[in-house]
Amino acid sequence: MNNKRGRNLGRRQQELIAILPNIRRFALSLAGNLPDADDLLQSTVERLLERGLPQDAQLLPWTMKVCRNLWIDELRSRKVRRSAAEDPALAAAQTVPGEQQVLGQLTLREVQAALGRLPEEQRAVLELVAVEGYSYRQAAALLETPIGTVMSRLARARSALAGQVADATAAIDAPGGVRHD
Repeated sequence: MNNKRGRNLGRRQQELIAILPNIRRFALSLAGNLPDADDLLQSTVERLLERGLPQDAQLLPWTMKVCRNLWIDELRSRKVRRSAAEDPALAAAQTVPGEQQVLGQLTLREVQAALGRLPEEQRAVLELVAVEGYSYRQAAALLETPIGTVMSRLARARSALAGQVADATAAIDAPGGVRHD
């Protein structure tokens, strides 16, 4: 029995390695930046290796649920830390104006920035449906939300991205081609 369990564990680890790029993209869609996404990916893999997963569970959907739940835990933890450290007198002084940059064309960086400005719920739905290719029903199951909510978040995300892309395009077409954030 131990021998069978060892072979099964090795197979699961290989399957986990194979889906790491998918989980990393999903973590990036949740976190919005690479350092947090990599930390989330590491926490997800650690959790799976420590606790395992149910025998009847499909690896990718289960892993995405674990990743999402860990991200929710992280957001709650950050909220607690932030409220403990926040001082209203300092909050206004910490606002930093956006950088000015010259645009020759829309770049991947602009799209990533636009994605980063979306709320986490919209980024996650957009990642699952547009990037990973999940159906609305599958995305709803992974996110544990009604399908109508998935559809509405996706519509809002697409609309917001279209608006941001239009703004960036207008900045390119502006005299001097300089964008002011």
